[in-house]
Amino acid sequence: MSASDTSEKSEPEVAVGSTSTRSPKYGDDPNSAVDAQAALVMQKGLLDDIIDGIQLGVVIIVVISFLFIAIFAGSLPTIFPATQPIYDFITGIPAFVTGIPECALTIKEGFPTTLEEAVMLSSALAAWFEDLLHTLPYKQCVLAFSWASYLWDTYLDIRQRDRLHEVRRPLAVSSFISRQAYIEANAYGLDQSSLGLINKLFDQLATTVIIVYDLIPMLWTAVGTAMLEYAGFGAEYEITQSVLFTFAACLIASFLSLPFSLYSTFVVEKKHGFNKSTLGIFVSDLLKGYGLGAVFGGPLVAALLWVVNKTGSQFYLYAWALMAGTQVLFILIFPTVIQPLFNKFDPLPDGELRSAIEALASRLNFPLKKLYVVDGSKRSSHSNAYVTGFFNSKKIVVYDTLIDQCSTDEIVAIIGHELGHWKKSHLFRMLVAAQIQIFTTFFIFGLFVGERTMYTSFGMDTMPTIIGFVFFQYLYGPLESVLQFGMNLLSRLHEFDADAFSKKLGFAKALASGLIKVHVENKSNLNPDPLYSAYHYSHPPLVERLNALSDPNVAPKTE
Repeated sequence: MSASDTSEKSEPEVAVGSTSTRSPKYGDDPNSAVDAQAALVMQKGLLDDIIDGIQLGVVIIVVISFLFIAIFAGSLPTIFPATQPIYDFITGIPAFVTGIPECALTIKEGFPTTLEEAVMLSSALAAWFEDLLHTLPYKQCVLAFSWASYLWDTYLDIRQRDRLHEVRRPLAVSSFISRQAYIEANAYGLDQSSLGLINKLFDQLATTVIIVYDLIPMLWTAVGTAMLEYAGFGAEYEITQSVLFTFAACLIASFLSLPFSLYSTFVVEKKHGFNKSTLGIFVSDLLKGYGLGAVFGGPLVAALLWVVNKTGSQFYLYAWALMAGTQVLFILIFPTVIQPLFNKFDPLPDGELRSAIEALASRLNFPLKKLYVVDGSKRSSHSNAYVTGFFNSKKIVVYDTLIDQCSTDEIVAIIGHELGHWKKSHLFRMLVAAQIQIFTTFFIFGLFVGERTMYTSFGMDTMPTIIGFVFFQYLYGPLESVLQFGMNLLSRLHEFDADAFSKKLGFAKALASGLIKVHVENKSNLNPDPLYSAYHYSHPPLVERLNALSDPNVAPKTE
């Protein structure tokens, strides 16, 4: 929950690189270079043409469908039998709408008024749900949920992409963001959007092929055959087979995503001046990730499956406890064991910045044990700062890129924001919310794990727990999206709260300036689509944060 995750450049009163400073990097001068870049941002390429063509095609299909229905009416299913479900759905809409009042009255009259009636109703609902599980067309449901989720995400991405094609700065940002900085941010966003749309389409098609052609059972069988042939392990070694299956699936997924990761790092990030990594560092990080997955992931999967198999119908309680403990352990060891494998952490040198951060920590009684600067510039010029640790062993980490981008006052203001997360117990709240999400996942999984119909519908002859969880994750996707939206909403509230805390300390102006600088340097989205940002963003858009900081009724300085 870093302040710098949605942050950016200069004072809110003065546009970054305004004509008063004639900054060569952020200049507002109407020169040919900026105009040429603006033209490129406005220009719609092949991907945009394809999107427009698909949208037009959908509109035409809908119009033609309604015309056919209007002309042929009840004869349409006879002429085109494949349209029978669509015809039934459309013709059933009026009856459904007119039946809503009667349905509501029936529900009201049947609503339980005594404990006995409530118990009877719950028993009836449980029996109905159990019957539903036996007859549910699982594969069709997974395909429908998967494509519905993909289309929704793509719709939001297209809305956001339309915003990124704009080169005229909105009034809300024109006072502190120069024309060139705004265009550069949108150009970066468009390149990310293009790669993201292609990547998501590839992933969706791959998921569809995996489901339709039962590739998950094929992989499970292949792993089992290899175990039997090379190690003599049969079906009784389900946990071992599950761990190996998980490794194989992860390797395949990593291989399929590798071209997109390489393009993102060495083309998109490099083009916009962010990537500092080399192919050697990239491969090293990849191998380290595999190693960590083997060291931590394998035992965790084995332990989780053992718990599920040994604790009966209430396994979700024990599985949740295991995951909660693992999550806490991971938080403890990540900054001291895992992250140093990827970055170098050095004590922040003595000087003005260290003294100012230590003074702020002492002022708030923050139990600061270590103050580090991390070599984020080794891989990227993106910047960040965060607080980590439990109890009386706290650490503050500042990226070297943030030190290069911001003044001492601005960095201290950003650290004040991070300490606001600590002071307001935001980490603990997010941890509790995450536990609720994990518990909900395991509880609902408990309703499906023993349902043989789910396994057979995907081509499985046996019922291994790990395969059941894979299938369940596909079904659980829509609910997981809703829960993640709730987590993002909570996170955005925490960000406003932490900003208000920093403002209360007297850092309003410095925090606003720091946020603007980091936002511009990171080329973050300065004018996001409201629906896109509400659904995807864990941090509020920059303008909303600056408006809250400038509001005299929000957290006046008292400390």
